[in-house]
Amino acid sequence: MSSATTTLRIAKELANIQKSPDQGIYVYFDEKNLMRAQALILGPLDTPYEYGLFEFKMSFPEGYPSKPPCVSALTTNDGWTRFNPNIYANGKVCLSILGTWRGEAGEQWSSAQGIESVLMSIQSLMCSNPFENEPGFGPGSERESLHRDKAQQYIQKIQHETLRISVIKRLEESLHISSVTGKVKKTPENEQPEDVPADVPFKDLCKRLFRYYYPSYMRTIAREKQSIKDNTFFETMPFEGPDNEMKGSFDYADLERRMHAITAALDKETEHWATEGAEAVRNHDAAASMLSGMYSQIAGYLVRTYDGTVTLELVDDNPFVWRIIYFGRPTTSLDGALFRIKLAFSVRFPEEQPRAVYETPIYHLNITPSGIPYYRPSKPEDPQSHIEALIASLENDKLSPDPRTWMNLDAAELYFGSDAQKKEYRRTFRRAVMRSAEY
Repeated sequence: MSSATTTLRIAKELANIQKSPDQGIYVYFDEKNLMRAQALILGPLDTPYEYGLFEFKMSFPEGYPSKPPCVSALTTNDGWTRFNPNIYANGKVCLSILGTWRGEAGEQWSSAQGIESVLMSIQSLMCSNPFENEPGFGPGSERESLHRDKAQQYIQKIQHETLRISVIKRLEESLHISSVTGKVKKTPENEQPEDVPADVPFKDLCKRLFRYYYPSYMRTIAREKQSIKDNTFFETMPFEGPDNEMKGSFDYADLERRMHAITAALDKETEHWATEGAEAVRNHDAAASMLSGMYSQIAGYLVRTYDGTVTLELVDDNPFVWRIIYFGRPTTSLDGALFRIKLAFSVRFPEEQPRAVYETPIYHLNITPSGIPYYRPSKPEDPQSHIEALIASLENDKLSPDPRTWMNLDAAELYFGSDAQKKEYRRTFRRAVMRSAEY
């Protein structure tokens, strides 16, 4: 197959992935070389990998899709940690469709498969009991019955290292945080933070995902602290060996401390965006002019489109910090509401996406207790699309059963619980709506 045909196929697959419903899979291509890609897989719910941030690199042979891509894991703790029986510390991914593991008939690669099917196959390895992924240790096998106690120990250490390595270590490196002190490291004099490329694959995405799933991470830490004593060493699994294992010890108290430090650093970074924006205005930068023009157009559009129930203003006359003011529509569940939502922009927008936070306290399934909303703009490069998605998320009465959209876990338990619990959710929501005008 010619290189042109291969490139065309890859481009088509990439477009389909971007259009498809969110599967917790993200792909980044270098536009100058479509034969290489990087992917981020969000750890599946109800597994020890839950909401982990696992990165892989992919390369495509000239014969693709007649030949499978080459895939390597990048989230390996610098080659020291094996996260799964099928995902080695050296990055090797053992899958029959990749030709890296023998499989049953019909499990080999075919040209009908592609990037998404490969990544979903890898995601499926991140199951609730990965101990059973090791050949010979499946359900009902003699080895499984002999080492049944090991399965839970394996789950426990994967859960700990998912948080420590795939989430905390990644965010600390991205934000230049010391894992020991929790403080942001000083930038060398010859290196300016704004000079660091904003298009490093998944850098901004991982920050956004961390803000979404921070409550889930903290709930896991609080739960595991009750059952596992810190400084307990990990158990070695019968299929682990030198240079291909998961070694270490539990320390959930330290993970909790580092989670708090990351949250504080992200808040400080968002505040710094406003400072950078004000400087951009003084320097008459193109980014400042662009956002100022967008603000004026969108402010008028919102008044016309939402009949005055949604207005827009600048915070401190800074075009990089917008405030959405939402007035609840009469005869709806939001009747009487007065919510203020701050939307902060980076001077590197749209490479760095805006960060939204409710300034008014709110009780909502799709909004964290600290006010961070889950929403998905149809056009990430368009501020208007962000605002429309935020309003749609707030006004939607039929909330999604997808747990990845649940930002308030206590609210989710009520909303998807019994009829009495759902009524309690609606009562609590209405109380927050009625109190909103007091702030």
